[in-house]
Amino acid sequence: MNVNKKRYTLCLFAAIFSLLSMAQKNVIDEVVWVVGDEAILRSDIEKRRLEYGSQLKGNPYCVIPEQIAIQKLFLHQAIIDSIDVSDADVNQYVEEKLNERILLAGSKEKLEEYMKLPMVQIREELFDMIKNEMIAMRMREQLMSDVKVNPAEVRRYFKDMPEDSLPLIPTQVEVQIIVLQPRIPQTEIDRVKGLLRDYTERINSGSTSFSTLARLYSEDPGSARQGGEMPYMGKTELDPGFANVAFSLTDTKKVSKIAQSEFGFHIIQLIDKRGDKMKCRHILKRPEVAQADIDSALVVLDSIKADILGGKISFEDAARYASDDKDTRNNHGILSNINMETGETSTRFEMSELSSLSPELARTVELLEVGEVSKPFTMINSKGKTVCAIARLKNRTLTHRASITEDFQVMQDIVKDKKGEEVILNWIKEKQKSTYIRINPDWRDCEFQYEGWVK
Repeated sequence: MNVNKKRYTLCLFAAIFSLLSMAQKNVIDEVVWVVGDEAILRSDIEKRRLEYGSQLKGNPYCVIPEQIAIQKLFLHQAIIDSIDVSDADVNQYVEEKLNERILLAGSKEKLEEYMKLPMVQIREELFDMIKNEMIAMRMREQLMSDVKVNPAEVRRYFKDMPEDSLPLIPTQVEVQIIVLQPRIPQTEIDRVKGLLRDYTERINSGSTSFSTLARLYSEDPGSARQGGEMPYMGKTELDPGFANVAFSLTDTKKVSKIAQSEFGFHIIQLIDKRGDKMKCRHILKRPEVAQADIDSALVVLDSIKADILGGKISFEDAARYASDDKDTRNNHGILSNINMETGETSTRFEMSELSSLSPELARTVELLEVGEVSKPFTMINSKGKTVCAIARLKNRTLTHRASITEDFQVMQDIVKDKKGEEVILNWIKEKQKSTYIRINPDWRDCEFQYEGWVK
């Protein structure tokens, strides 16, 4: 971000929260909507209006209360269906949002000054807002979970659509990779284990809590901010090396022996067990990789590349025999793109998706021609470890209009989303009929997305 843009962003942030403060002082609060036994206040709408800024399309005094009303319908149904989200999942997003706000404000103190609230209350309000959003989203997903689409429906939907109205598919790539893990000397492993033993002694002696040490020293960014705390998880959801040690724990006051996983080395403390799931906290430490060992791995990869280019071995066979990446080793080195929401797997990546997986890999692949093998490079893998790799661009499909033969999955998802929206529309219509809804007369003159609010 350049200096002028950053200065503009900070000024905008300051203006928003100054306006928010003025709104809180000058606006006489009132109940403008009632949905069931839940009230929607004018102050709630004002807060969201100022947060959205110019991003909101339409009349904010129509759009925002309707959004809040829909969320309240989802939340009420979520209680009935026992849908919830863990505090650990919510806290992860809270910390991200809070850090964004602190960065924009300049410091925690300035953020408190802008919002006229102490940090504890800012965090609490953010927690409640994000938790409600996550629960409402899960409720929405459950309502759409039974939506199915067959190939005939997809063809019928797109059959008479003009070509310029078809979805635009961004450039996608298929990538093969060979990964080498640089050698970790035993002295470095002993150093890491020594640190974990020291933490264990400090916890057992009562001089420092497990949570404090996790916040200070754990190299797992997702859990460190929560004092190492993880959500309830089953044994099969965890790395086997971690799970075997974690599920052997029975005493919440004891610290586990050192566990080794694909992520590094851990000590673990049991928090609770519920059926076949457990909740624990952990501290992760990763051995550091010396530059000399990285250089050695790069030399080996350079030799492998020379053999591939010289026709002595194919990239596929080299991946099978030499790669340390078990996820691609038995798949001809081909990277898989897994949709975390649906579980569906594809070999195609948009460049933004590849960059999210590994910025170093994306930068390398972007410069390759189809069939070309890259120079050896270093990257951080999905386990957070420094590894060395060579990549081959197997295929590149340039930006184009979607076709049934090439992009069936994308087109199927579009039709599925449309059917899902129809399910949501019908569900909201039924809820509007069976739920007490009252809107103040001054707030009724709107073109709502969903008819049926005004009775």
